Amino acid sequence: MVGAGVLSLPYAMSELGWGPGVAILVLSWVITLYTLWQMVEMHEMVPGKRFDRYHELGQHAFGEKLGLWIVVPQQLIVEVGVNIVYMVTGGKSLKKFHDTISPHSKVHMTTTEFIAIFACAHLVLSHLPNFNSITVVSFAAAVMSLSYSTIAWTSSLHKGVKPDVDYSLTGSNLGVKTFNFFSALGDVAFAYAGHNVVLEIQATIPSTPENPSKKPMWRGVVVAYIVVALCYFPVALVGYYVFGNSVDDNVLITLEKPAWLIAAANMFVVIHVIGSYQIYAMPVFDMIETLLVKKMNFTPSFRLRFVTRTSYVLLTMVIAMAIPFFGGLLGFFGGFVFAPTTYFLPCVMWLAIYKPRKYSLSWIANWVCIVLGVALMVLAPIGALRTIIMSAKTYKFFG
Repeated sequence: MVGAGVLSLPYAMSELGWGPGVAILVLSWVITLYTLWQMVEMHEMVPGKRFDRYHELGQHAFGEKLGLWIVVPQQLIVEVGVNIVYMVTGGKSLKKFHDTISPHSKVHMTTTEFIAIFACAHLVLSHLPNFNSITVVSFAAAVMSLSYSTIAWTSSLHKGVKPDVDYSLTGSNLGVKTFNFFSALGDVAFAYAGHNVVLEIQATIPSTPENPSKKPMWRGVVVAYIVVALCYFPVALVGYYVFGNSVDDNVLITLEKPAWLIAAANMFVVIHVIGSYQIYAMPVFDMIETLLVKKMNFTPSFRLRFVTRTSYVLLTMVIAMAIPFFGGLLGFFGGFVFAPTTYFLPCVMWLAIYKPRKYSLSWIANWVCIVLGVALMVLAPIGALRTIIMSAKTYKFFG
C-alpha cells in the first residue's frame, strides 16, 4: 500500500494549502478504504465462485464484453503508468544516492544513465515466474517503504522549520495556482493506489464457507491502512511544515543532511520500487503472454517470455528517460487512471450488483464517491499535463 507516491505529498500540500490539503488527504483515506472494503466484499459475493481478477468482477457487474472493455484498459494503463513512474523514481533516487555519498565526484552521470542502471535490475527480475517468486523482494520493499517514509518526516522535523518558510500556494498567478491545485489532486490519488491488485492478492488466501477469505483480507486491509496513515500524514504535514512551498516534488531530494541518512533513505526507495515495479509488471506480463498464446497462437516458451518481458522493461525505461518528471507523471496517472479504479469504479459496480435502495446511506455514499472521483479524473490530468509541458520546455531529452 505504501508506495513512492508518499514522497510527493509535501509537494502536493504546497499546491493545496493547509486547509484543503489536510481535508483531501483525510477524505482520500476514507474513500479509498471504503472502496477497498467493497472490493473485498465483492470477491466472493456469488456462492462457490471467486472473482480473482478486477476484470472478472467488472464482467459480472457490466456483462462479459462491456466489463472487459471498461476494466482491462484502465488496469493496463495503471500498471504501465506505475512502472514508468517507478523507473523515474528509481533512477532519480539512485542519482541522489550517488550525489550524496560522492558530492565531489569528477564523474558526472545524468538521470537518464541512472534510469538505465535501475532498469538492468528488472531485465533480470522480470524473468521470475510468478508472484510467489518475488516474495522476498516484496517483503524487502514493504520494509523499505516504511523506513524511508519514517526517515523523510523525522529528518524534516530534526532539520527544523526554515527561517524564511512560506506557506502560500505555489504559482505566480491565480491561473497557475489553479492548475497546480488540480495536479496536486492527482499526486494524492496516486499515493492511495492499491486497489488494482487487491483481488489477485485475496485470491491467494484459502477460503471456506465457514471462514471466507474476506475476513483475513479485511484484517490485512485495516492494518495496511493504519500503517498508511502513520506514514502518509506525518510525511505530508511535517514535510510541508518544515519546507513550505520550497519543497521538491520528492521530499528526499530536498533533504541534504545528515548525508548518510539521506543516502540510506534514497537507497531504501530504490529497493522498494524494485519490488513494487515487479508487483505491477507481473499482471502485464500475464496479460501480454496470454494474448500472444491464446489469440495469436504463439507457443509458450522461454524465448517468448524473454522477448516479451525484456521488451516491456525496455519500453518503460525509454519512456521514463524521455519524460522523467516525477511530480507531473504522478498527477497525470493519479487522476487519469487511479481515480477510476480506486475512487469510483468499485462504487459503480456495487450499485450495479447490489442495487441499494434509492437515497439509502449506501446509495448516497456511493454516489458521493462517484461524483468526487469523476471530478478528480477530469481535473487532475489537466493540471499535471501543464506541469509536464512546462518542465519539458527546459529539459534536454535523454540528456
